[in-house]
This record gives sequence, structure tokens and C-alpha cells, in this order.
Amino acid sequence: MKNQDIKKSVSDIAFSPTVKKYQQHFGSRRGYEKMEAKGGFRDRITEDLLDFVAERDSFYFATASKDGQPYIQHRGGAKGFLKVVDPHTFAFADYKGNKQYITIGNLTDNDKAYIFLMDYPNRMRVKVWGTAQVVEDRDLLEKLTDTDYLAKIERAIVFTVKMIDINCPQHIQPRYTQQQLQPTIDALQTQIQKLQQENAELRKAMC
Repeated sequence: MKNQDIKKSVSDIAFSPTVKKYQQHFGSRRGYEKMEAKGGFRDRITEDLLDFVAERDSFYFATASKDGQPYIQHRGGAKGFLKVVDPHTFAFADYKGNKQYITIGNLTDNDKAYIFLMDYPNRMRVKVWGTAQVVEDRDLLEKLTDTDYLAKIERAIVFTVKMIDINCPQHIQPRYTQQQLQPTIDALQTQIQKLQQENAELRKAMC
């Protein structure tokens, strides 16, 4: 029972009393209660997510102001720029941007945060609830430094995982980056060049 109570408290991060009331009203509460009884949502970064996170070159990061005004921004970088520090912690570099400092301001007043990870080609999304803080520890900044990226890290954002949910692939349309598509493009261009050469040789032979 003790373990079950812990898992139920994890789901309570997303399922407030009002949310549960609507789940009850629309008929989904019983199903979620069964899920919670079996362990519920995960509260740590498990082995199966390590490779998934390492392959991400972007994610969406949400914070909210003291009075609850939400703010979502896109974070991008080389694959793996979102680092897994330990089973309960993410960290990523914060570089000089547009100097609005909305994220820093929000986290100063309200440490609740949210990470939304998308894998469009494989139609997979991972939602992570947690808290975040701004850190300026030199050792951590060095670990987050990308030597191939010339911009200077101003600070780090350290995210503590509270709950993770992996959603179904419904309605996710596959999308591909140029890097993912380049091998196919190169192969098609080679084939086109070969066909053009063969066509030119045939025309020459017919003259």
C-alpha cells in the first residue's frame, strides 16, 4: 500500500482534484485508478529513455510566472544537448538570447516547469513535469559546453523530474530534419545523374 500511495502522489502532479472530477464525469477515472494501482506514471528517467533523450536536438520548455501566466519556448542544439545528470535530473546550457529573460524571471518566482520532447519520425512524445532552477556552477557549465558551438554559456538550467508520461502516437505526423533526409536525397541525386548520363548516351547513339 505504501508504494501505491507514492505512485498515486506522482499522478496527482497532473491529476488535480478538479481534473479527477472531470475524469469521473467523463468515465476515464476508473481506468486511471487501475493504472495507478499498478504503479502509475514513472517518476524517474529510466534506461529506455536515455537513448531517446540522447537523440533529441530540440524540445519545448514551459514555465509560468508568479501569477500563473504560462510561457513556452523552443530549445534547440546538437543531439544530446539535453543532458541526463542522474535518474531524476536533466540539465541544459542557457546561452545569450534575445535578453527577455522570461524563463529566468519565471523560475525565480515559480520553480514549476515542464519539458515536452518530440520524436516526429518515430511518432513518439514524452511529457515531463518537474521543477527547475538557474545554476551558474562552473563545473556544470563545463560539462554542458559544446566545443563545436561558439556561443558562450551564460548559465545552466537544472530540471528535477517529478513525473513522466509517454503518450500514444495518435495524430503525430512524421517530420524529418534535413540531416535525416540527406542520405535519401543524395541517393536520388546519384540515380538522377546516372539516368541523365544514360539518356545522353542513348541520344548520342541514335544520331
